[in-house]
Amino acid sequence: MPAAKRKEEKAGLSQAQLAQIIGISQNTLSFYEREAGDIPARLVPPLAKALGVSLEEVLGVNQSAAKKRGPKSQLERQLETVADLPRSTQRKIMDVLNALIAQHKAAS
Repeated sequence: MPAAKRKEEKAGLSQAQLAQIIGISQNTLSFYEREAGDIPARLVPPLAKALGVSLEEVLGVNQSAAKKRGPKSQLERQLETVADLPRSTQRKIMDVLNALIAQHKAAS
């Protein structure tokens, strides 16, 4: 949660003020910042609101990398479809894929 600490400073809030806003003690907030590294999920929305940032920013999700990626490939879409099939069908598909991969490795 060190990123949140920098954001609290940018928001002009002391640690005590931020702790009060999100409904926890200053000692608890200090613990999350120094040692825990993660905060309970229930605190993420009030923390984001108090700091004036997105939930993703509080969680440390890199939105720019996700946005730059582009559409999923045909293979990714097909694998997602396979994941929704019954287990027995998934096993058959995996057997075929494993055989093709082994064949390709043997030819290389």
